[in-house]
Amino acid sequence: MRVTVLAGGVGGARFVRGLRAALEGSDAEITVVVNTGDDLWLSGVRLQPDIDSILYALAGVNDTERGWGRAGETERVSDELRAWDAGWPWFTLGDLDLGTHLARTGWLRDGLTYTQIAERLGSRWPIGVRLLPMTDSEVDTQVVVEDGTRLHFQEWWTRHRATVLARAFENPGIESAVPAPGVVEAITGADVVVLAPSNPVVSIGPILAVPGVREAIADAARVVGISPIIGGKVVRGMADACLTAIGVETSADAVARHYGRRADGGVLDTWLLAEEDADLAPVLIDEGWDVRVRPLWMSDVERAATLARAAITS
Repeated sequence: MRVTVLAGGVGGARFVRGLRAALEGSDAEITVVVNTGDDLWLSGVRLQPDIDSILYALAGVNDTERGWGRAGETERVSDELRAWDAGWPWFTLGDLDLGTHLARTGWLRDGLTYTQIAERLGSRWPIGVRLLPMTDSEVDTQVVVEDGTRLHFQEWWTRHRATVLARAFENPGIESAVPAPGVVEAITGADVVVLAPSNPVVSIGPILAVPGVREAIADAARVVGISPIIGGKVVRGMADACLTAIGVETSADAVARHYGRRADGGVLDTWLLAEEDADLAPVLIDEGWDVRVRPLWMSDVERAATLARAAITS
């Protein structure tokens, strides 16, 4: 079985870890197409937060308390950067994490692409999946806030905690970007494509915005989406602020309609709803949706694996 996941952030990392557990011992092939809109240059090094979050989670070296970065981190370099008034004092880079960023930056200067770097990073640990960036182009997410100012997504998200009203999210240069090598083939060649329960706007949105990705999804065998909204609330982070900015209600049915059915020109065949949102299923079914109500909480690997099985067998 070949499974391709579009993912980003903590929700994506937890789902992919569960999917790997669900398919352990089989000859299944898992490819994860990862959002790179969160990427940025900081203090001379290139950061890829979503790539690294998924990599660390699969390697078992992630910080489960904070939800990002490496376990057992120290922060001496960040302290020194603050002493020099360099970088962003509110954006802490752990020393182990910084080692990854330095390695990535060195390889970029040696001429490697982001795809080649993801493969090299993934070879350090037996992660059991193929990680692909959505594109080899740099299309960092910018947030247009209320007064028209543009902030890098990480500044809006990490410094301001999404409290500054956003009007739009943009990825400058994405119109001329192309899918990273292997992305289109991973989507069209999969038995099932899964949209992980990641932020629909800033994690899944940039992947779908890369020219050629939606066309590949149109040719996919089957596409299943998992709601990132449970009981009318976001599971983690400030996805509600992102949804509000683009005029989408923070509800599982509204996110489904945001993605749209493939039969109507959207991207989904099947939508997984949480048990807490079961009352929304009849309306969606009346609209022609294939809806499955399942437990969506991924509080441990076993529950994430159960969810993954439900997704790939729907």
